[in-house]
Order: sequence, then structure tokens, then C-alpha cells
Amino acid sequence: MTQPRLGFIGIGLMGDPMTRRLLDAGFAVTVWNRTAEKSDALRAAGARVASSIGELVEEVDVVLLCLANTTVVERVIFGEGGVAAHGRTDQRLVDLSSSDPAATRIFAERLGEECGMRWVDSPVSGGVAGAETGSLAIMCGGAEEDVDAVRPLLAPLAARVTHMGPVGAGQVTKVCNQMIVGCQAAVIAEMVALAEASGVDASRLTEALAGGFADSRPFQILTPRMAASDFDNPAWHLRTLLKDLDMAVAQSQRAGSATPMSVLAAQLMRTHVSQGHAEHDPATLVEAYRRKP
Repeated sequence: MTQPRLGFIGIGLMGDPMTRRLLDAGFAVTVWNRTAEKSDALRAAGARVASSIGELVEEVDVVLLCLANTTVVERVIFGEGGVAAHGRTDQRLVDLSSSDPAATRIFAERLGEECGMRWVDSPVSGGVAGAETGSLAIMCGGAEEDVDAVRPLLAPLAARVTHMGPVGAGQVTKVCNQMIVGCQAAVIAEMVALAEASGVDASRLTEALAGGFADSRPFQILTPRMAASDFDNPAWHLRTLLKDLDMAVAQSQRAGSATPMSVLAAQLMRTHVSQGHAEHDPATLVEAYRRKP
């Protein structure tokens, strides 16, 4: 069977390694990014670089997106010269971004009406390391036949692909994931600061708690960075985690489900972001609790 031709829009921290894995798996991949320079290294890796979104869409079978937020997704799809203006009924769109669930359902219906493309929301969890090693967890929303059709192209990216329900269900699942991650990040910052204030070597917390109930990937990643004040070269940004918690709160309001812990974590992060930490690693949250000299 001939492999589908892929188009990848959004060459950022996650998009770059995911595109490389698709190329290594033998897929023909065309890429487009708003900042064209980010595509140059992928050209050297074998990707074709499109000069516009329209050019990309017209020559591929599946369009993949990995974009910053819901607003950018909407602009790329429905803006002037966007995906919807060039899409066809024989194509699918796979949104790997973390987007608002309600907006995702609206976008999918609108895209189908405007050009006939089918939508699979496929947000990912596992960070840059997971993207580089192909060990992401991908949670999908969409029709069963559409999810089954894109499984082979998601295989090089993921250790697990789970179909969670109709369009939007993948994004709801990612919101649930980020509620856990966001609340953990907030309490890990408190925990590291408490250990330090109590005279305990915070750099040994991951060793001491390994394998216990408190152990987790966020704990393993954030705790050493917080203890060492290692905030350089962030693999993710505080603004992104805050955006996801805000989506969780919005979804809870729509569903009539209480999320007091996520609300508090979002408020703490919003304060930290307002102090100039939007582009910084979430590990910088520990600075909010450390005693100032």
C-alpha cells in the first residue's frame, strides 16, 4: 500500500522532532512554518519546504498541525490562504496541538462544510523527549474509520494511540492530563521550597521518593531542575501549561464539573507569568516560594 503524503505545519519544540521521526519512517513530508528559517534544518533532513499553506495542502493526503494554541489553529485553517481554502474531501487533518475541546468541535464541523476534510484531534503527551524517541501518548477524537486511517502515520511518534471518542474527545483527554501535570508542578514547587527551608537537600528528593506513591514523570523532571535552579534551555514553557489549565477550567464550566485545584494552580501560574516568566521553564515556579535574602 502506498504511504500517504504528509504535510506538517508548525515546526517548533515538538513539531521538529516529530517531523524527523516521520521522515525516518519513510514518509514523504512537506513542511510549512510561519518562521521559514525553522524549516531549513528539516530540508536538510529530507523534507520538502512549501512556500505557503496552500502549496502544502495541495500536494499532500494528510495535514498535521502542531501549533501553539487554539487561536493559531483557527488562523492556520480558516485564515486567508489557509487549509480550508485548499482542502479536499479525500484528505484528513490531524491536529496534534493542545486546543480547546469546544472550539475543536466547531472547527471540525466548519472544515467539513467548507472543503470536506475530516478531522482527527490528536493531542500528545510526553514532551520533547517523547517526541524525539517516539514514545508519546496520543489521545484521539474522531470517527473510528478516520482514527484507524491515521494510526500508521502516528505509530512512529507514539508508544500509545488511544481512540477516546468523537471529535473533541482527544482534547478533553489532554485537558485531563494537563490538570494532573499543572497541579503537580505547583505542589512540587512548594515541596522543594519546603525541603530547602527545613534544611533538607532537595537534590536528593527524587532518589528518596523513587518508586513511591509521589513518583511521577513531572516529579522526576521538575524536582532536580528546581533544586539546582536549572532554568536554562526549557523543554516547555510556563505559558503553555497555563494555557492548558485555563482550557481545563473553561471545559469544567461547560460541563458543570468543579475544578478548584486546577483553578488555584492556574492563578499561581498566572501570577508568575505576570512577573516575566511566560517563556521560562515551569521549574521557575519554585522561585515564588523561596525565601528572599
